[in-house]
Amino acid sequence: MDSRPARAAFLEQLVADGVPYMFGNPGTVEQGFLDELRHFPGIEYVLTLHESVAVGMADGYARATRRPALVQLHSGVGLGNGIGMLYQAMRGHAPLVVVVGEAGLRYEAMGAQMAADLVGMAGPVTKWAARVVDPDSTLRVLRRAFKVAGTPPYGPVLVVLPADVLDRHTGEEAVPVSYPDTASAPDPGALSRAAGLLAGAERPIVVAGDGIHFSGAHEELARLAEVWGAEVWGADWAEVNLSADHPAYAGQLGHMFGESSRRVTGAADAVLLCGTYALPEVFPALDGVFGRGVPVVHIDLDTDAIAKNFPVDVGLVADPKRSLALLADALGARMSDAQRDAAQERLRRGAAERTLTRAVAAQQVKERAAALDLPHVAFAEELAARLPADAVLFDESLTANPALFGPLPAAVPGRWHQTRGGSLGVGVPGALGAQLANPDRTVVGFTGDGGSMYTFQALWTAARHGIGAKFVICNNSSYKLLEDNITQYWQEQDIPAHEQPEIFDLSRPAIDFVALSRSLGVPAVRVEKPGQVAAAVSDALSNHGPFLIDLVTGRGKGQ
Repeated sequence: MDSRPARAAFLEQLVADGVPYMFGNPGTVEQGFLDELRHFPGIEYVLTLHESVAVGMADGYARATRRPALVQLHSGVGLGNGIGMLYQAMRGHAPLVVVVGEAGLRYEAMGAQMAADLVGMAGPVTKWAARVVDPDSTLRVLRRAFKVAGTPPYGPVLVVLPADVLDRHTGEEAVPVSYPDTASAPDPGALSRAAGLLAGAERPIVVAGDGIHFSGAHEELARLAEVWGAEVWGADWAEVNLSADHPAYAGQLGHMFGESSRRVTGAADAVLLCGTYALPEVFPALDGVFGRGVPVVHIDLDTDAIAKNFPVDVGLVADPKRSLALLADALGARMSDAQRDAAQERLRRGAAERTLTRAVAAQQVKERAAALDLPHVAFAEELAARLPADAVLFDESLTANPALFGPLPAAVPGRWHQTRGGSLGVGVPGALGAQLANPDRTVVGFTGDGGSMYTFQALWTAARHGIGAKFVICNNSSYKLLEDNITQYWQEQDIPAHEQPEIFDLSRPAIDFVALSRSLGVPAVRVEKPGQVAAAVSDALSNHGPFLIDLVTGRGKGQ
């Protein structure tokens, strides 16, 4: 291989792997390889105005494609700005490859401006982090980074690229990354033990997470639930792992409080965990999550997830897709005719009860919106009627979710992505990444008024690059989730209800999202009343470029 600067070899490696986008915010220490991009027209640099936007866009793109996405950050300050979104990507197992520039190895002893232990900074929020110290290992390290990010359990990785290393020559050849095949089947004996423990259950549940989506096990999960007559509950569930319309889909376990989850898991007489760990709440239950003596079987490709917090009876490190198919067969063979009939009756009865419960809840939401003359329920119904069948939704609506996603159920894999990881601000950049991954589909991103302000400058990137995603700001003039959570906290601590903290209120001064959006190059309208809904939806969907709707979902203190 002919010798050339490692900065050029780095970009050749990206071409070898078919990387179409580099999401980033440029800096001086990266100027060598960024300038070199002019020779590589197949790689588009997606310019963002803040590092959190770059990481959020890459997260959305990686989730939509299930392939590693590339992010470029600038030295210690740029990495610091992106840490929050990297945490989000780590929690959500998004396959990101983050490259961070630094001035050079020869300056390491100087304690110079912007110098930092970048590998150390990234350690807590990445799956793997490394620093290139020799030009002849540049591509080797980069290929390892892509392989680690793109091998289950997926996750972000970091590669530090010192400028003086990239300026030196290398003869390393750029060849495609080798990804291992992880579609492994469980040991037949262990699978038989699992089926034996689960077959006789009368109150079975499946707790499933995004490992289902990553392995493409949607149909297998549905079939297992049907054979076993089990409710399916989500945990770390931010993809369509099972259609919300499926009769076994029971909802998601508590995101915040373990006690909410324990009411479900503690009532089961057999539990199958797959594609998540037990259990990912903010305030998890420390004990009593499963009933005493209740058999627990766990299937995952993530060895760390199995028995992470609570013991299991059988743990299978195997591909969920193959494992669930084999387990469904094994359960069907072990169950008696009476057990199979009982399973079908459980499924029918549970589906009917949940359908009624959801209908009642939807009617209550509709009545509350009507009483306050709020437009969000009418907006969701109008949008559902007008959206193309293959539209993609990116959901960071949080407290507005029940009102919006009743008419817009998460039913088709790859057509709905939800925020995960707990940090705000992914809704707008995540939708942009999803739009780049689905250029021929309509993509709508939902976020809140508070969350949107973390990354609102992403709209500038949408305008600059002509990324035609649509955005909905669910505007209740508050941090509504915090209001809901502190209300529950008061109840748990026997604190009398009182006025919400002033710091949760965002109505003073009111944010003019329409003017702000237009200033960044994206047309926008505000929807305050139901009568404004139809025109706003029509304007958004007929616009070929990005478009924003400021949708009032609540009235703040100052309104």
